[in-house]
Amino acid sequence: MRENAQPTVAIVMAVLNEEKHIARAIDRLLAQDYQGDTAIVVAVGPSHDRTAEIVSQIAESNSHVLMVENPTGRTPSGLNAAIAATDAEIIVRVDGHALVPADYVSHGVETLERTGADNVGGIMAAEGEAPFQHAVAIAMTSRFGVGGAAFHVGGEEGPALTVYLGCFRRSALKRVGGFDETMIRAQDWEMNYRIRASGGTVWFTPTMLVKYRPRPTPKALAKQYFGYGTWRREVARRYPDTVSARYLAAPLMVVALFLGVVLLVAGALVGNSLLALVGVLPIAVYLMGVLIASVVAGDRKSAILLLIVFPTMHIPWGCGYLLSRSKA
Repeated sequence: MRENAQPTVAIVMAVLNEEKHIARAIDRLLAQDYQGDTAIVVAVGPSHDRTAEIVSQIAESNSHVLMVENPTGRTPSGLNAAIAATDAEIIVRVDGHALVPADYVSHGVETLERTGADNVGGIMAAEGEAPFQHAVAIAMTSRFGVGGAAFHVGGEEGPALTVYLGCFRRSALKRVGGFDETMIRAQDWEMNYRIRASGGTVWFTPTMLVKYRPRPTPKALAKQYFGYGTWRREVARRYPDTVSARYLAAPLMVVALFLGVVLLVAGALVGNSLLALVGVLPIAVYLMGVLIASVVAGDRKSAILLLIVFPTMHIPWGCGYLLSRSKA
């Protein structure tokens, strides 16, 4: 990490209970090929494992790594604390379990300078190890699974609503007041909205690719997507103009499935076959969509698991959106 005329960079992380991944993640960051002055700032929350000990040991042995405390354990609070601990011109956000390639930072800085954007980011490259994770990775890179966002499914570089993680100009973060610490999740989306609303540009580039490990069990996946839906509804409350067909698809599907079940049961109870048929229709349409998407997107081994994965993503997301209460 040599100093020269290139912009100074701080790679910031907010971590909690990342004992299994944090050392490897920091090793990847220390191996970046960026030739400018670089620091790695890790905000550690009140973990129940050896995360703080591991980060402290790495910081003691490497002057490029700094550990700061994040008493709340919340991601946006930790990111703000890490950003405040440095005066770098460029802020690169990385998760504690992310595995970034050696050219990640250099691509980010080059893209910022070339495009004039305030934030650039790339692809959330989901990769699974176990069979269930592999199926989730396929679903997370399919349009049926997550819609058409470029940071999931790829695409041409250009302006975007949001990107994965991000390489920010400090001036842009200062202009919009940093990460909103009331946004426990969806803080990236919310931040990028404020950057765009302030006249800035968020830029997607497929050259920045980060490996992501999906949740390993249906329960963990359902919990994750319920949280996604919950906090996406909060973004919609705060910024009604962000509501789109893409984000309404899952909650409307859940409503349709619920009404379908109600009509099906009611039709069966009163002996009305037409009512039961109307109830079956939305259920059949969704299940057919899941079946087709599973066959098209998956290989022979993962197709069966995708029959479970797609509903485990869609239904909790929709329920989270519908059941969300205001967090303001």
